Amino acid sequence: MGELREMPTDWTRALAIVAHPDDMEYGAAAAVAAWTAAGREVAYLMVTRGEAGIDTIPPEECAPLREAEQRASAAVVGVEQVEFLDHRDGVVEAGVPLRRDLAAAIRRHRPELIITLNRREYFQRGGWNSADHRAVGESVLDAAADAGNRWIFPELLEQGLEPWPGVRWVALAASPEATHAVDTTATMETAIASLVEHRTYIAALGDADPEVYARDFLTGSAAMGGERFGTRYATLFELVSV
Repeated sequence: MGELREMPTDWTRALAIVAHPDDMEYGAAAAVAAWTAAGREVAYLMVTRGEAGIDTIPPEECAPLREAEQRASAAVVGVEQVEFLDHRDGVVEAGVPLRRDLAAAIRRHRPELIITLNRREYFQRGGWNSADHRAVGESVLDAAADAGNRWIFPELLEQGLEPWPGVRWVALAASPEATHAVDTTATMETAIASLVEHRTYIAALGDADPEVYARDFLTGSAAMGGERFGTRYATLFELVSV
């Protein structure tokens, strides 16, 4: 593992693009809380509504529950804009249609930094990353460049979406190839409160109290990141220049 560098701070606007409600809350939201507290603007885009994520709740009932929980969770860390693309949960495909949707969103929001989740095959060796995470992460990297090229999706121009070549980085949270970090010691309690808002999802995982579950998970992973970064808690990212 190489030395972790501090995430760039010379930006004002970011867009987080992830597959499901709660993907941001399993670590990256702690960094978002630090950024919004410093006056930076962050918006969220969910590719799905997470409707296939709870076995005991049919998708048509689950989607509005998870959407509401995501909006409440985002508000805790200072995020006011939360959008959903309505791709089907569990069967998201990397490819041109998704790239087009993401490029359109990037042109609307005009971020300098994009945050997404680990696109690699695993979070830790011996495990396997979900197909949705891999598809979205790969497509985000492509769409960050697509958004700046007027000839790739010319139909977006007809919708009034001018090219946006201003994306400077894509930050992949929870990557096994982390290169950068954010000190999240001061925002850990906020991050815990944000994850707790996903009560329906957490309840489906077992009998754990949501706050106990959130605290144990987030402090455990952030402490490992902090040990590498030299702080009590840290959120790690693989930073890719665009």
